[in-house]
Amino acid sequence: MARLEILEHPDPRLREKAQPVTVFDEELSRFIDDLFDTLYATGGMAFSAPQVGDGRRVLVMDLTKDRTDPQVYVNPEESLRSAWGLVEESCLSLPGVVGNVMRATKLRVKAQDRDGTVFERDLTDMAAVCLQHEMDHLDGTLFIDRLSFLGKLYLRLFSREYRKGNAA
Repeated sequence: MARLEILEHPDPRLREKAQPVTVFDEELSRFIDDLFDTLYATGGMAFSAPQVGDGRRVLVMDLTKDRTDPQVYVNPEESLRSAWGLVEESCLSLPGVVGNVMRATKLRVKAQDRDGTVFERDLTDMAAVCLQHEMDHLDGTLFIDRLSFLGKLYLRLFSREYRKGNAA
């Protein structure tokens, strides 16, 4: 297992759309373990393959403080979004940048596990928000793309961390 290098904005690979996983093998399983190692080393809650320059539709999540609930989502698809709210987000690929984004706080997801077994899960609150954030990465979207006009203007004018990465 290894900690992977995290891409930071404005790396163009963060804007590429990830491709579906078709091969579920030992290499994929090792990669998922490496994603968890990277996630846990950063103290983050969720992480996606594109953030390390890998073009597969894979994300991992563990919202527990003691890291006892590792969740793997391969080829995730969302449905039944509801209960929208304004939530504060940050991102390991945009260090130091924080902003408020509208997200569904309830949703259903269909995905595959590391072995390719299909499952469906209902997520609420932070789990729903994190999943949407990471699924955006799979589509080449960053949370800053979802900021309001005023939120984007604020970042451009006042966020030193954002300006280091250029304008979105």
